[in-house]
Amino acid sequence: MQETRIAVLGCGGRMGRRLLAVTLQSDGCRLVGGSVRSESPLLGQDLGRLAGHGDIGVESSANTREVLADCEVAIDFTTPEATAQHAAMAAETGTALVVGTTGMTDDDLAALQQAAERIPVVYGRNMSLGVNLLALLVEQAARALDASYDIEIVEMHHRHKVDAPSGTALLLGEAAAAGRSVALAEVERQGRSGITGSRPAGEIGFASLRGGDVPGDHSVILAGDGERIELGHRASNRDVFALGAVKAARWVKGRPAGLYGMLDVLGLGAAQQA
Repeated sequence: MQETRIAVLGCGGRMGRRLLAVTLQSDGCRLVGGSVRSESPLLGQDLGRLAGHGDIGVESSANTREVLADCEVAIDFTTPEATAQHAAMAAETGTALVVGTTGMTDDDLAALQQAAERIPVVYGRNMSLGVNLLALLVEQAARALDASYDIEIVEMHHRHKVDAPSGTALLLGEAAAAGRSVALAEVERQGRSGITGSRPAGEIGFASLRGGDVPGDHSVILAGDGERIELGHRASNRDVFALGAVKAARWVKGRPAGLYGMLDVLGLGAAQQA
């Protein structure tokens, strides 16, 4: 089996280091590069050491374009602004891209769409295989139950997370909205405070909790009169996201240009060609 040459962008952070480690541990993968900011104290350090392994003879670099040019697939879990820039660079170098960055704006997503006209891009708010299966179940449940069942989505993450609701919560909200054939923007309610009045029928609510070192807990509650259905997912560590991203990196190699999702990686959805 031919190895997939993988690089990790933003490899010095907590998620970046787990991506390095999982890539090193995965069959059919070869870690060939990693980028950090030019001012990072981790610049020039061996990627194997950053991953908690022995030295592998590949050092972190601040030259992202060079890192992209030297790999077949780059994995990006950085920041929305950085990801948009990386997507433009990847389109120029012809490098496939796997993006798990959260908090992306419409402009950031437009940058991914533009890059996907030239290269294959896998984008997922959550790379966990279990979460993506959960989204399918949520869509089916919302389709089967009418608006007399109220939908609430509760998520909890570590104290350092900067965006809310989480990208995964929004993913699940979009799945619920799709099941009811409505646009999430028309029915969502992000948080409640004060005298809010009665809950409107068909509303999809979000609640965000922050604390400790929780990698990610998500629950979707469908509450009707006399019964309540709860669908959920709990991540016990970040490796579930890294494993999904590496699976996506191996899958996307050699694909036609286009924007793909994790359901495409799992063989459960039709790719959206850009």
